[in-house]
Amino acid sequence: MWLGIDVGSDIALANAVGREIIAAGLTNDEFIRSATTGFDQYQESVEPWTLERGEAVTGVPAEGIRELAHAYAKAGTAQLCWTLGITEHHNGSDNVFALINLALLTGHVGRYGSGLVPIRGQNNVQGGGDMGALPNKLPGFQDVENDELRSKFELAWGSPLPAKNGWNISQMFDAMEQGDLRSLYVIGENPAQSEAQAERVRDLLRGLDSLIVQDLYLTKTAELADVVLPAAASWAEADGTVTSSERRVQRVRKAVEAPEGARADTDILSAVASRLGTDLGEPSAEEIWNELRKLSPMHAGMSYARLEAEGGLQWPCRSEDDPGDLFLHGRLWANPPEGPLAPFVPVEHVAPVDELTEEYPIRLTTGRHLESYNTGVQTGQMSSPKRLGGTIDLDPHDVRNLGVEAGEVVRVISRRGAVEAPVRVDRNLRPGLAFMAFHFPEEVDVNVLTIDAWDPRSGTAEFKASAIRVEKIGA
Repeated sequence: MWLGIDVGSDIALANAVGREIIAAGLTNDEFIRSATTGFDQYQESVEPWTLERGEAVTGVPAEGIRELAHAYAKAGTAQLCWTLGITEHHNGSDNVFALINLALLTGHVGRYGSGLVPIRGQNNVQGGGDMGALPNKLPGFQDVENDELRSKFELAWGSPLPAKNGWNISQMFDAMEQGDLRSLYVIGENPAQSEAQAERVRDLLRGLDSLIVQDLYLTKTAELADVVLPAAASWAEADGTVTSSERRVQRVRKAVEAPEGARADTDILSAVASRLGTDLGEPSAEEIWNELRKLSPMHAGMSYARLEAEGGLQWPCRSEDDPGDLFLHGRLWANPPEGPLAPFVPVEHVAPVDELTEEYPIRLTTGRHLESYNTGVQTGQMSSPKRLGGTIDLDPHDVRNLGVEAGEVVRVISRRGAVEAPVRVDRNLRPGLAFMAFHFPEEVDVNVLTIDAWDPRSGTAEFKASAIRVEKIGA
């Protein structure tokens, strides 16, 4: 079944599903009693979310919500999978909590074939987080503000580390605006085109005292930089590892030489450290990995030899004879459960920040096309018969009401800026909903339109819900 919810009503749908599961007596009471906390508060929070209220807020028929609730609760195994449509909202973390609550209600977690599956939007995003590319975590998801854990890294690295969490990307741009962040080192990102409210972002990048960019291509961000460091492609021109969404660590092997002048990321960072007065040597990828294994318990058993022999291992893998965990949270089914219990987290529906009005009556959501990748820096170098290019996709009803035709260039205006784009008619959309892909900023700079309202937990902007109007040019 497909339930086409109104953009930004994910929590309303999840809460209505949760209430129906409870009202119909379909909860896994034994699992709730033994493995969770906070059920009574959760039950109270979803009580107002009748099927009828769910329909009114989400646009999904009440019978569809009921059918979903019963099918999910009665299934022998079930998974809740999500991508950026859940997380790229000002309350994206609460959207995720709403889904976790459903898994706890039904016991669809910690068992083979059941679970919660955040599907990553980019290759090796999981690996980046595992290695500590988060403002509040050290490698292995160890808390920056935990003195005992942090001291382990300080001892290994021979240097004190900040005792407070750092900034997420949205906080970084706020800090630039306030004058608290004056230098930036960007590795493999193109924020000048990928971040919401792009004109503001570019102005802030231009205003930095120092901007260093390390990348494969001369991106728009690199064009603004004071220094550009050409990097090798980590998936073909350097050795290392990659981690998938299922926590499987696999080897990456150098297949070809990098172009003249391009160097592996680790070689560049070591050279920069040397210029700054710290000798990191010239460690190999395996030597760096072995240092990680000493500091991150969940990677301790993953030697290169095992990764080669077994074709990859899933963390946590705590010792050389540990096969790794096939799935997470199985500990909740032990009697009694091992470790902390899983908490229900009541969350409330809050509408998107960018309100629809008579002046801005159309909801714009942004996303990907199959054959393109992010801001198009890499995929834009090749042609594809499937490429649609930069368009605004509209429902046939909206196209007729606007008095425009397929292929006609129109002006798209939000509270932050305006772009021009050709119309593409998409019968899969509903009236009042538009879609634009962000792969083609040279054709249509979509993120000029998007809002930088961001989730306080994750720092992710609300790319999925902007308010726009569409105007006929020359009208």
